[in-house]
Amino acid sequence: MNYPKPLKAGSRIAICAFSSSVPQACYARLDNAVAFLQEQGFEVIEGPSVRHVGEWDAQARANELNTFLLDESISAVLPPWGGDLAMAILPLLDWQALQATSPKWVLGFSDVSTIMTALTTRLNWVTVHATNLMQLTSLQTDPLTRATLDVLSLQVGDKWVQSASSHFETTNACPISDPNMVFNLTEITQWRLLPSQQGIVRDKVAFAGRLVGGCLDTHQHILNTEFADIEQFSQQYHEQPLILYFENGELSDHGYIRALLGLKYKGVFKHVSGVLFGRNAANKYKVSANEEILLKALGSLNIPIVFDVDIGHIPPNMTLLNGVYSEVDISPVGATVVQYLQ
Repeated sequence: MNYPKPLKAGSRIAICAFSSSVPQACYARLDNAVAFLQEQGFEVIEGPSVRHVGEWDAQARANELNTFLLDESISAVLPPWGGDLAMAILPLLDWQALQATSPKWVLGFSDVSTIMTALTTRLNWVTVHATNLMQLTSLQTDPLTRATLDVLSLQVGDKWVQSASSHFETTNACPISDPNMVFNLTEITQWRLLPSQQGIVRDKVAFAGRLVGGCLDTHQHILNTEFADIEQFSQQYHEQPLILYFENGELSDHGYIRALLGLKYKGVFKHVSGVLFGRNAANKYKVSANEEILLKALGSLNIPIVFDVDIGHIPPNMTLLNGVYSEVDISPVGATVVQYLQ
């Protein structure tokens, strides 16, 4: 894997809205997020896409992202948040030039993960699935969110250890436009193991592999295409399987099942040691429904499947390094993910 250089005071971070711009109502929130980066000692550069008003122009956004990723003075590219159509810029990126440049940290979740998975599988860049910039301010206090930027200072040889959150958010009275919004973590977190089709329930499991994943809404379309060839990527590390992870933003229950069945039919789970699923944002965290969805789609797979994990649209988010060899351990005592930068 190609690791970006660790960030330090003075490192330049570019903010690029290659998926969705920030509306004026959220400018104050954005300013707070930028200030948070500056408080860490980083120099922040904001691309014209960030506060763009008007039609979504794929070529313009691709050009801006190309510019930042190819700029050797830039250490990281942070989108403000996700959106809908990042996959439209995939064929517009200069992959040949990117192959020859040094990797940059790219961080976020939702539609941001569409680009990150392509960078990881095509270029072997380590990218970061984590809390989006617009959710980061100095006011956030939970351990997972507070540690989000720490991963950008890691270097080869380091180990990144995280435990499951204690609580997660179901409702928040404050909109994201509120510059002082913090997560309202009221519900007790419980990572759950999917029982077998025979109904066998386990209370502990451990598996290891290289992490790859993101938002299922978009990954159902790009995995095992030229932009995210999981088969080819896994062959590079044939002695180490993959750990896939997904989260659902907007898919209906049947849409969720169809997406997973489609990936199974394409062989996406062939070289996988286990799968992690984030809390299901689309059906309001109905545990029994989520279990039924996963059993219908993937119950025949003879691998561990864990759901209601701290991944995705229901905060808080773990910080997962795409492409990094990792160990997942779940028991009645708790759940941990250990990632080795090697």
